[in-house]
Amino acid sequence: MKNSIKLAFWSLMTLWGIAACSPQDNDDHSLGGIDTITSEEVSFNQQVSTSSANVLTFTNTSDAKVPYSVSWDLGNGTTGKADSIVGSYPFAGDYTVTLTLYTASGVAASTSQVIHIENSDYGLINTPVYTNLTGGIADTDGKIWVFDQYNNFAKEVADATGYEVKGHIGLGPQDSYGQNWWGAGVDEKSGGTMYSFEFTFVQSGAKLMIKNEGSGYGRNASAASVGGFHVTAVDGDDATFDYSGGNYTFAIDESGKYPKMTLSGNAFMGYYCGTQDYEIFYQTDKVMALRANNTVEGQDWVYVFCLKELNINTPKELKAIPLEETFEGATPTVVFEGENMGEKTGICDNPIFSGNTSDKVYRYQKSTSPSSNLFYVASDYKFDLTKQNKISMKVMMPGYNDYVTENGKESWATSAKLLPKVVVKLYDSSSSEPWNSATEKSVTLTSDQLDKWVDVSFDFSDVASRKDYDKIVIQFGQEGHYGEGIFYFDDFKFSE
Repeated sequence: MKNSIKLAFWSLMTLWGIAACSPQDNDDHSLGGIDTITSEEVSFNQQVSTSSANVLTFTNTSDAKVPYSVSWDLGNGTTGKADSIVGSYPFAGDYTVTLTLYTASGVAASTSQVIHIENSDYGLINTPVYTNLTGGIADTDGKIWVFDQYNNFAKEVADATGYEVKGHIGLGPQDSYGQNWWGAGVDEKSGGTMYSFEFTFVQSGAKLMIKNEGSGYGRNASAASVGGFHVTAVDGDDATFDYSGGNYTFAIDESGKYPKMTLSGNAFMGYYCGTQDYEIFYQTDKVMALRANNTVEGQDWVYVFCLKELNINTPKELKAIPLEETFEGATPTVVFEGENMGEKTGICDNPIFSGNTSDKVYRYQKSTSPSSNLFYVASDYKFDLTKQNKISMKVMMPGYNDYVTENGKESWATSAKLLPKVVVKLYDSSSSEPWNSATEKSVTLTSDQLDKWVDVSFDFSDVASRKDYDKIVIQFGQEGHYGEGIFYFDDFKFSE
């Protein structure tokens, strides 16, 4: 009777709850062939967390001789399919942990252990991580999270963590916690199903309700083979599959570098990459950033979520704000950022005073990357080009750079060389393909203009009707060239 009361209480307060589907409902254990397995071959061990005696990690140690898939029931409502799984037990009591292995033919073999939790640890469900995620134990409705579709908070995450986070979803090298390889622009994935997902986290019972429109989206490499999903369409590395959300549970392990959130069953956070584990590497009560380790393909996938009510597309206001930078002050007023630039890029002493008496100037070191550039982005407005459309600066191009000299004509043979050229472009930073809507102006110096400071200007009055530009890009040496080189500029102005 006493145990029945505990189980009834657990059903209301458990950290995990009942999974949305059982392993038998999926086909991930159908590996082909007719194999058998016995309960004597099934085994697992357990390790107590250093953060709490009520948090245990269970690891499959089975010695089976045939291919199999894994299914856990941790006795607290938690289920899972990985070789290792974390169980959280806030309440004292006895819990039966069962590991089941499924062969290719569907034959199952199990083993169970009863674990005894001596004391309750209510702190497992009363931490800032849980409260930020759910609203706390008193918030019975929980909090609804969605992708930060319009990138309102990606910069906040990047600034706070120092990781390269560019958008609401993206990927980079394993363990980078960044989107070095790609980050989604505003509304870039509107053609898929990601933006229909809503995730409601409730602290009481650690419940997770996932709502979508009946279709899932994720990696083709793992959607069927790992997740057991029925793939309906493939587009490159991406797959669309049948998935209708449902009611799940979650648990959070705070013993590592970052809190790790584990979802039950086949739940996933809007874009599936072969795992139900997510590290929360940035979190407030309004924004969170998750890292998923895609072990199948050796990638980090990074997501940025916000509260549903904050996922709004607020157009930036048009403003004409003059920009001017001489690089003489202790703190620049116009801060340029670099992409694929050389390590010597930055403010330095003026190397030559012919035509410019400034003490400090900006050194531009082009790397071998054909896309080396400096850029400036207006943080909260778009450029009003009807009132402000002229960019000017002084430039100095050293003669020792390896320039194209064959009658000034470019060819594949000269792609490792440079042009004595500076280009200024205007971009829409929110676009997923900004280059398709960009405009640019360029100036190419003659041989007698090298090794001296030259005034150059760029007139964008012919695109004054554009209302989407908020990014200035500066490129020396010619985009698409692999040559390295040093250039200088000074007295940057963006004015009427």
